[in-house]
Amino acid sequence: MTNELIQDLEWRGLLYQQTDAEGMAKVLNDEKVSLYVGVDPTADSMHIGHIVPMLTLRRFQNAGHQPILLVGGATGMIGDPSGRSDERNLLTDEQIQHNVNCIKGQLARIFDFSSDANGAQLLNNFDWFGKMSTIEFLRDYGKLININYMLGKDTIASRLDSGLSFTEFTYTLIQGLDFKHLYDHHNVRIQVGGSDQWGNITTGLEMIRKTHDEEAKAFGITIPLVTKADGTKFGKTAGGAIWLDGEKTSPYEFYQFWLNTADADAIKYLKIFTFLSRTDIEALAVKVEEAAHLREAQKTLAAEMTKMIHGEEGLEQAMKITAALFSGDLKALSADEMKVAFAGVPSVEVAKVDYAIVDLLIEAGIAPSKRQAREDVTNGAISINGEKVKELDYTIDAKDRLEDAFCIIRRGKKKYSMVKFA
Repeated sequence: MTNELIQDLEWRGLLYQQTDAEGMAKVLNDEKVSLYVGVDPTADSMHIGHIVPMLTLRRFQNAGHQPILLVGGATGMIGDPSGRSDERNLLTDEQIQHNVNCIKGQLARIFDFSSDANGAQLLNNFDWFGKMSTIEFLRDYGKLININYMLGKDTIASRLDSGLSFTEFTYTLIQGLDFKHLYDHHNVRIQVGGSDQWGNITTGLEMIRKTHDEEAKAFGITIPLVTKADGTKFGKTAGGAIWLDGEKTSPYEFYQFWLNTADADAIKYLKIFTFLSRTDIEALAVKVEEAAHLREAQKTLAAEMTKMIHGEEGLEQAMKITAALFSGDLKALSADEMKVAFAGVPSVEVAKVDYAIVDLLIEAGIAPSKRQAREDVTNGAISINGEKVKELDYTIDAKDRLEDAFCIIRRGKKKYSMVKFA
Protein backbone atom coordinates (compact mmCIF):
# COMPACT_ATOMS: atom_id res chain seq x y z
CA MET A 1 0.00 0.00 0.00
CA THR A 2 2.83 2.35 0.84
CA ASN A 3 4.44 1.92 -2.56
CA GLU A 4 1.08 2.67 -4.18
CA LEU A 5 0.69 5.80 -2.03
CA ILE A 6 4.15 7.16 -2.88
CA GLN A 7 3.66 6.35 -6.56
CA ASP A 8 0.31 8.13 -6.50
CA LEU A 9 1.84 11.21 -4.85
CA GLU A 10 4.58 11.26 -7.48
CA TRP A 11 2.05 10.89 -10.31
CA ARG A 12 0.03 13.78 -8.92
CA GLY A 13 3.14 15.96 -8.70
CA LEU A 14 2.93 16.29 -4.92
CA LEU A 15 6.47 15.32 -3.92
CA TYR A 16 9.12 18.04 -4.11
CA GLN A 17 11.73 17.43 -1.39
CA GLN A 18 12.26 14.48 0.96
CA THR A 19 14.82 14.30 3.74
CA ASP A 20 15.19 10.51 3.38
CA ALA A 21 12.93 8.97 0.77
CA GLU A 22 14.11 5.39 1.35
CA GLY A 23 13.87 5.61 5.13
CA MET A 24 10.42 7.19 5.03
CA ALA A 25 9.11 4.57 2.61
CA LYS A 26 10.34 1.81 4.93
CA VAL A 27 8.69 3.35 8.01
CA LEU A 28 5.41 3.87 6.15
CA ASN A 29 5.55 0.29 4.93
CA ASP A 30 6.35 -1.24 8.33
CA GLU A 31 3.87 0.61 10.54
CA LYS A 32 1.01 3.07 10.77
CA VAL A 33 2.51 6.47 11.52
CA SER A 34 1.34 9.93 12.50
CA LEU A 35 2.12 12.88 10.23
CA TYR A 36 1.46 16.56 10.72
CA VAL A 37 0.82 19.79 8.88
CA GLY A 38 0.76 23.17 10.56
CA VAL A 39 -1.23 26.31 9.82
CA ASP A 40 -0.97 29.65 11.59
CA PRO A 41 -4.31 31.27 12.49
CA THR A 42 -3.45 34.73 11.17
CA ALA A 43 -6.95 35.03 9.63
CA ASP A 44 -10.35 33.56 10.44
CA SER A 45 -10.33 31.51 7.26
CA MET A 46 -7.88 29.48 5.23
CA HIS A 47 -7.70 30.12 1.50
CA ILE A 48 -7.11 27.63 -1.30
CA GLY A 49 -3.36 28.24 -1.15
CA HIS A 50 -3.36 26.56 2.28
CA ILE A 51 -5.06 23.34 1.34
CA VAL A 52 -2.55 21.47 -0.85
CA PRO A 53 -0.55 20.18 2.18
CA MET A 54 -3.87 19.44 3.91
CA LEU A 55 -5.19 17.41 1.00
CA THR A 56 -1.86 15.61 0.76
CA LEU A 57 -2.11 14.68 4.43
CA ARG A 58 -5.63 13.40 3.80
CA ARG A 59 -4.20 11.01 1.21
CA PHE A 60 -2.01 9.53 3.95
CA GLN A 61 -5.10 9.19 6.15
CA ASN A 62 -6.88 7.35 3.35
CA ALA A 63 -3.92 4.96 3.30
CA GLY A 64 -4.36 4.20 7.02
CA HIS A 65 -1.99 6.71 8.66
CA GLN A 66 -2.99 9.33 11.22
CA PRO A 67 -3.05 13.06 10.43
CA ILE A 68 -2.22 15.59 13.13
CA LEU A 69 -3.42 19.12 12.34
CA LEU A 70 -1.38 21.67 14.23
CA VAL A 71 -2.92 25.10 14.61
CA GLY A 72 -0.26 27.62 15.57
CA GLY A 73 -1.87 29.52 18.42
CA ALA A 74 1.64 30.45 19.58
CA THR A 75 3.47 30.83 16.27
CA GLY A 76 0.55 32.83 14.88
CA MET A 77 1.39 35.51 17.45
CA ILE A 78 4.95 35.84 16.11
CA GLY A 79 4.90 35.56 12.33
CA ASP A 80 6.85 33.55 9.81
CA PRO A 81 9.52 35.59 7.95
CA SER A 82 9.05 33.49 4.79
CA GLY A 83 9.15 35.70 1.72
CA ARG A 84 7.90 38.79 3.52
CA SER A 85 9.58 42.18 3.56
CA ASP A 86 7.78 43.26 6.72
CA GLU A 87 6.49 41.67 9.89
CA ARG A 88 2.93 40.61 10.48
CA ASN A 89 0.63 42.64 12.65
CA LEU A 90 0.56 40.89 16.01
CA LEU A 91 -2.87 39.59 16.99
CA THR A 92 -4.49 39.55 20.42
CA ASP A 93 -5.24 36.34 22.29
CA GLU A 94 -8.95 36.82 21.53
CA GLN A 95 -8.33 37.26 17.79
CA ILE A 96 -6.11 34.17 17.69
CA GLN A 97 -8.74 32.05 19.51
CA HIS A 98 -11.49 33.25 17.18
CA ASN A 99 -9.38 32.35 14.15
CA VAL A 100 -8.51 28.94 15.60
CA ASN A 101 -12.20 28.14 16.12
CA CYS A 102 -13.03 29.12 12.54
CA ILE A 103 -10.18 27.07 11.06
CA LYS A 104 -11.25 24.02 13.09
CA GLY A 105 -14.56 23.95 11.23
CA GLN A 106 -12.86 24.19 7.85
CA LEU A 107 -10.46 21.34 8.63
CA ALA A 108 -13.42 19.16 9.58
CA ARG A 109 -14.60 19.34 5.96
CA ILE A 110 -11.34 17.82 4.72
CA PHE A 111 -10.40 15.25 7.38
CA ASP A 112 -12.08 12.36 9.13
CA PHE A 113 -12.06 13.20 12.86
CA SER A 114 -13.68 9.93 13.92
CA SER A 115 -12.48 7.93 16.92
CA ASP A 116 -10.88 5.33 14.66
CA ALA A 117 -7.19 4.54 15.13
CA ASN A 118 -6.26 6.90 12.30
CA GLY A 119 -8.83 9.59 13.07
CA ALA A 120 -7.43 13.10 12.68
CA GLN A 121 -6.41 15.06 15.77
CA LEU A 122 -6.34 18.83 16.12
CA LEU A 123 -3.63 20.30 18.36
CA ASN A 124 -2.65 23.86 19.25
CA ASN A 125 1.00 24.67 19.92
CA PHE A 126 -0.03 27.31 22.46
CA ASP A 127 -0.81 24.37 24.76
CA TRP A 128 2.91 23.72 25.25
CA PHE A 129 4.48 27.10 24.44
CA GLY A 130 2.03 28.95 26.68
CA LYS A 131 3.45 27.12 29.71
CA MET A 132 7.11 27.50 28.76
CA SER A 133 9.25 30.19 30.38
CA THR A 134 11.84 32.20 28.47
CA ILE A 135 14.60 30.68 30.59
CA GLU A 136 13.40 27.15 29.80
CA PHE A 137 13.22 27.90 26.08
CA LEU A 138 16.72 29.38 25.94
CA ARG A 139 18.34 26.81 28.26
CA ASP A 140 16.80 23.63 26.88
CA TYR A 141 16.23 24.44 23.22
CA GLY A 142 17.96 27.65 22.13
CA LYS A 143 21.36 26.01 22.61
CA LEU A 144 20.50 23.17 20.19
CA ILE A 145 20.74 25.31 17.05
CA ASN A 146 23.70 27.60 16.41
CA ILE A 147 23.54 30.97 14.70
CA ASN A 148 25.48 29.90 11.60
CA TYR A 149 22.97 27.11 11.02
CA MET A 150 20.09 29.59 11.19
CA LEU A 151 21.79 32.12 8.93
CA GLY A 152 22.03 29.42 6.30
CA LYS A 153 18.23 29.24 6.04
CA ASP A 154 16.90 31.05 2.97
CA THR A 155 13.94 32.45 4.90
CA ILE A 156 16.32 34.20 7.29
CA ALA A 157 19.17 35.07 4.93
CA SER A 158 16.79 36.76 2.49
CA ARG A 159 15.61 39.14 5.20
CA LEU A 160 18.95 40.21 6.64
CA ASP A 161 19.38 43.20 4.33
CA SER A 162 15.83 44.52 4.82
CA GLY A 163 15.80 43.79 8.54
CA LEU A 164 14.65 40.92 10.72
CA SER A 165 13.58 41.23 14.35
CA PHE A 166 14.71 38.82 17.04
CA THR A 167 11.08 37.74 17.36
CA GLU A 168 10.97 36.52 13.78
CA PHE A 169 14.51 35.18 14.03
CA THR A 170 13.30 32.71 16.68
CA TYR A 171 10.39 31.48 14.57
CA THR A 172 12.31 28.60 13.00
CA LEU A 173 13.38 27.44 16.48
CA ILE A 174 9.81 27.48 17.71
CA GLN A 175 8.49 25.60 14.72
CA GLY A 176 11.35 23.13 14.98
CA LEU A 177 10.39 22.59 18.60
CA ASP A 178 6.82 21.84 17.42
CA PHE A 179 8.13 18.87 15.45
CA LYS A 180 10.20 17.67 18.42
CA HIS A 181 7.23 17.98 20.80
CA LEU A 182 4.94 16.07 18.44
CA TYR A 183 7.63 13.41 17.92
CA ASP A 184 8.07 12.96 21.68
CA HIS A 185 4.42 13.12 22.77
CA HIS A 186 2.32 12.06 19.77
CA ASN A 187 4.66 9.71 17.91
CA VAL A 188 4.64 12.02 14.87
CA ARG A 189 7.26 10.78 12.44
CA ILE A 190 6.72 12.95 9.37
CA GLN A 191 6.09 16.65 8.78
CA VAL A 192 4.43 17.71 5.52
CA GLY A 193 4.66 21.29 4.31
CA GLY A 194 4.89 23.64 1.37
CA SER A 195 8.26 24.13 -0.30
CA ASP A 196 8.78 27.32 1.72
CA GLN A 197 8.74 25.25 4.94
CA TRP A 198 11.83 23.17 4.16
CA GLY A 199 14.07 25.19 6.48
CA ASN A 200 11.66 24.90 9.41
CA ILE A 201 11.19 21.16 8.82
CA THR A 202 14.92 20.45 8.79
CA THR A 203 15.38 22.54 11.96
CA GLY A 204 12.86 20.28 13.66
CA LEU A 205 14.72 17.20 12.50
CA GLU A 206 17.98 18.66 13.84
CA MET A 207 16.38 19.24 17.25
CA ILE A 208 15.03 15.68 17.31
CA ARG A 209 18.45 14.29 16.35
CA LYS A 210 20.26 16.25 19.07
CA THR A 211 17.87 15.29 21.88
CA HIS A 212 17.62 11.53 21.30
CA ASP A 213 20.33 8.98 22.01
CA GLU A 214 18.76 6.37 19.76
CA GLU A 215 18.53 6.80 16.02
CA ALA A 216 15.63 9.18 15.47
CA LYS A 217 13.36 8.04 12.68
CA ALA A 218 11.71 11.29 11.68
CA PHE A 219 11.28 12.63 8.17
CA GLY A 220 10.14 15.65 6.23
CA ILE A 221 8.55 16.12 2.83
CA THR A 222 7.55 19.23 0.97
CA ILE A 223 5.11 19.89 -1.83
CA PRO A 224 5.94 22.04 -4.86
CA LEU A 225 4.47 25.51 -5.20
CA VAL A 226 1.35 25.30 -7.36
CA THR A 227 1.51 27.59 -10.38
CA LYS A 228 -0.60 28.19 -13.46
CA ALA A 229 0.53 27.11 -16.91
CA ASP A 230 1.62 30.70 -17.63
CA GLY A 231 3.93 30.64 -14.60
CA THR A 232 1.84 32.94 -12.38
CA LYS A 233 0.93 32.07 -8.80
CA PHE A 234 -2.10 29.87 -8.27
CA GLY A 235 -5.01 30.97 -6.09
CA LYS A 236 -5.03 34.72 -6.59
CA THR A 237 -7.66 36.58 -8.60
CA ALA A 238 -8.40 40.21 -9.36
CA GLY A 239 -10.79 40.11 -6.42
CA GLY A 240 -8.18 38.71 -4.03
CA ALA A 241 -7.82 35.35 -2.31
CA ILE A 242 -10.30 32.50 -2.73
CA TRP A 243 -11.35 31.75 0.85
CA LEU A 244 -12.79 28.54 2.28
CA ASP A 245 -15.24 30.59 4.37
CA GLY A 246 -18.53 30.82 2.46
CA GLU A 247 -19.14 34.33 3.80
CA LYS A 248 -15.87 35.58 2.29
CA THR A 249 -16.08 33.60 -0.96
CA SER A 250 -19.56 32.28 -1.70
CA PRO A 251 -19.99 28.67 -2.92
CA TYR A 252 -20.98 30.12 -6.31
CA GLU A 253 -17.80 32.23 -6.55
CA PHE A 254 -15.78 29.24 -5.34
CA TYR A 255 -17.35 27.02 -8.01
CA GLN A 256 -16.76 29.63 -10.72
CA PHE A 257 -13.09 29.94 -9.79
CA TRP A 258 -12.49 26.26 -10.52
CA LEU A 259 -14.84 26.25 -13.52
CA ASN A 260 -12.76 28.99 -15.15
CA THR A 261 -9.54 26.97 -14.95
CA ALA A 262 -7.57 27.06 -18.21
CA ASP A 263 -7.48 23.88 -20.29
CA ALA A 264 -3.72 23.71 -19.76
CA ASP A 265 -4.20 23.56 -15.96
CA ALA A 266 -7.35 21.46 -15.59
CA ILE A 267 -5.79 17.99 -15.44
CA LYS A 268 -2.92 19.18 -13.25
CA TYR A 269 -5.41 20.61 -10.74
CA LEU A 270 -7.56 17.46 -10.81
CA LYS A 271 -4.47 15.50 -9.79
CA ILE A 272 -3.46 17.90 -7.01
CA PHE A 273 -6.79 18.85 -5.49
CA THR A 274 -9.24 15.98 -6.01
CA PHE A 275 -9.38 12.39 -4.84
CA LEU A 276 -10.51 11.09 -8.21
CA SER A 277 -8.73 7.95 -9.37
CA ARG A 278 -5.96 7.93 -11.93
CA THR A 279 -8.31 6.14 -14.35
CA ASP A 280 -10.98 8.85 -14.03
CA ILE A 281 -8.49 11.69 -14.42
CA GLU A 282 -6.85 10.12 -17.46
CA ALA A 283 -10.29 9.70 -19.04
CA LEU A 284 -10.93 13.41 -18.49
CA ALA A 285 -7.53 14.21 -20.01
CA VAL A 286 -8.68 12.50 -23.21
CA LYS A 287 -11.82 14.67 -23.22
CA VAL A 288 -9.70 17.82 -22.86
CA GLU A 289 -7.72 16.74 -25.92
CA GLU A 290 -10.70 15.68 -28.03
CA ALA A 291 -13.51 18.00 -26.89
CA ALA A 292 -12.06 20.84 -24.84
CA HIS A 293 -15.08 23.04 -25.62
CA LEU A 294 -17.28 20.81 -23.42
CA ARG A 295 -15.07 21.68 -20.41
CA GLU A 296 -15.77 18.32 -18.75
CA ALA A 297 -12.54 18.46 -16.74
CA GLN A 298 -13.32 21.93 -15.39
CA LYS A 299 -16.92 20.99 -14.51
CA THR A 300 -15.70 17.93 -12.64
CA LEU A 301 -12.99 19.92 -10.85
CA ALA A 302 -15.46 22.64 -9.82
CA ALA A 303 -18.02 20.11 -8.58
CA GLU A 304 -15.50 18.03 -6.61
CA MET A 305 -13.91 21.02 -4.89
CA THR A 306 -17.17 22.82 -4.08
CA LYS A 307 -18.73 19.66 -2.66
CA MET A 308 -15.65 19.05 -0.51
CA ILE A 309 -15.50 22.56 0.98
CA HIS A 310 -19.18 23.61 0.96
CA GLY A 311 -21.03 20.29 0.92
CA GLU A 312 -23.84 19.10 -1.33
CA GLU A 313 -26.00 22.10 -0.45
CA GLY A 314 -23.30 24.57 -1.45
CA LEU A 315 -22.69 22.72 -4.71
CA GLU A 316 -26.40 22.65 -5.54
CA GLN A 317 -26.68 26.40 -4.96
CA ALA A 318 -23.61 27.09 -7.09
CA MET A 319 -24.85 24.96 -9.96
CA LYS A 320 -28.35 26.44 -9.74
CA ILE A 321 -27.02 29.99 -10.00
CA THR A 322 -24.64 28.99 -12.81
CA ALA A 323 -27.47 27.40 -14.81
CA ALA A 324 -29.79 30.37 -14.27
CA LEU A 325 -27.19 32.87 -15.46
CA PHE A 326 -26.29 30.74 -18.47
CA SER A 327 -29.92 30.44 -19.56
CA GLY A 328 -30.92 33.94 -18.49
CA ASP A 329 -33.77 32.49 -16.40
CA LEU A 330 -33.33 34.58 -13.27
CA LYS A 331 -36.84 33.74 -12.13
CA ALA A 332 -35.46 30.42 -10.87
CA LEU A 333 -33.35 32.26 -8.26
CA SER A 334 -34.38 33.53 -4.85
CA ALA A 335 -33.52 37.06 -3.77
CA ASP A 336 -30.61 35.74 -1.67
CA GLU A 337 -29.28 33.74 -4.61
CA MET A 338 -29.48 36.82 -6.81
CA LYS A 339 -27.42 38.75 -4.27
CA VAL A 340 -24.76 36.04 -4.44
CA ALA A 341 -24.88 35.75 -8.23
CA PHE A 342 -24.54 39.47 -8.84
CA ALA A 343 -22.19 40.41 -6.02
CA GLY A 344 -19.54 41.35 -8.57
CA VAL A 345 -21.63 43.14 -11.20
CA PRO A 346 -21.80 46.94 -11.49
CA SER A 347 -24.29 48.42 -9.07
CA VAL A 348 -25.83 51.83 -8.70
CA GLU A 349 -28.02 53.41 -6.05
CA VAL A 350 -30.93 55.56 -7.18
CA ALA A 351 -32.83 58.16 -5.21
CA LYS A 352 -36.44 57.15 -5.82
CA VAL A 353 -38.29 53.86 -5.45
CA ASP A 354 -40.65 54.11 -8.44
CA TYR A 355 -39.39 54.80 -11.96
CA ALA A 356 -40.62 54.76 -15.52
CA ILE A 357 -38.48 52.15 -17.28
CA VAL A 358 -36.79 54.62 -19.63
CA ASP A 359 -36.00 57.02 -16.80
CA LEU A 360 -34.44 54.25 -14.69
CA LEU A 361 -32.22 53.07 -17.55
CA ILE A 362 -30.85 56.60 -17.87
CA GLU A 363 -30.60 57.22 -14.12
CA ALA A 364 -28.72 53.96 -13.59
CA GLY A 365 -26.40 54.57 -16.54
CA ILE A 366 -27.55 51.39 -18.29
CA ALA A 367 -28.49 53.21 -21.48
CA PRO A 368 -26.58 56.26 -22.77
CA SER A 369 -29.64 58.21 -23.96
CA LYS A 370 -33.42 58.19 -23.87
CA ARG A 371 -33.50 57.30 -27.54
CA GLN A 372 -31.30 54.25 -26.95
CA ALA A 373 -33.29 53.33 -23.85
CA ARG A 374 -36.56 53.37 -25.81
CA GLU A 375 -35.01 51.26 -28.58
CA ASP A 376 -33.67 48.73 -26.07
CA VAL A 377 -37.09 48.38 -24.45
CA THR A 378 -39.10 48.03 -27.68
CA ASN A 379 -36.53 45.59 -29.12
CA GLY A 380 -36.84 43.29 -26.10
CA ALA A 381 -33.26 43.88 -24.93
CA ILE A 382 -34.24 44.80 -21.35
CA SER A 383 -35.14 42.34 -18.61
CA ILE A 384 -36.06 43.09 -14.99
CA ASN A 385 -35.29 40.22 -12.61
CA GLY A 386 -35.37 37.83 -15.56
CA GLU A 387 -38.63 39.12 -17.07
CA LYS A 388 -38.48 40.96 -20.40
CA VAL A 389 -40.03 44.40 -20.48
CA LYS A 390 -41.23 45.73 -23.87
CA GLU A 391 -43.71 48.41 -22.81
CA LEU A 392 -42.36 51.97 -22.85
CA ASP A 393 -44.87 52.99 -20.17
CA TYR A 394 -43.79 50.22 -17.80
CA THR A 395 -43.23 51.43 -14.21
CA ILE A 396 -40.70 49.80 -11.91
CA ASP A 397 -42.21 49.80 -8.43
CA ALA A 398 -42.73 47.56 -5.40
CA LYS A 399 -43.53 44.46 -7.52
CA ASP A 400 -40.02 44.63 -9.06
CA ARG A 401 -38.03 45.38 -5.92
CA LEU A 402 -36.51 42.25 -4.40
CA GLU A 403 -36.63 42.49 -0.61
CA ASP A 404 -37.96 45.99 -1.33
CA ALA A 405 -34.33 47.01 -1.90
CA PHE A 406 -32.93 46.11 -5.33
CA CYS A 407 -33.59 44.75 -8.79
CA ILE A 408 -31.43 43.15 -11.47
CA ILE A 409 -31.54 44.68 -14.94
CA ARG A 410 -30.12 42.89 -17.94
CA ARG A 411 -29.41 44.72 -21.19
CA GLY A 412 -28.71 42.45 -24.13
CA LYS A 413 -27.45 38.95 -23.43
CA LYS A 414 -24.75 39.49 -20.85
CA LYS A 415 -24.72 43.01 -19.43
CA TYR A 416 -26.15 42.95 -15.91
CA SER A 417 -26.57 45.76 -13.41
CA MET A 418 -27.84 45.79 -9.85
CA VAL A 419 -30.00 48.80 -9.06
CA LYS A 420 -30.34 49.59 -5.36
CA PHE A 421 -33.23 51.77 -4.23
CA ALA A 422 -32.71 54.36 -1.54
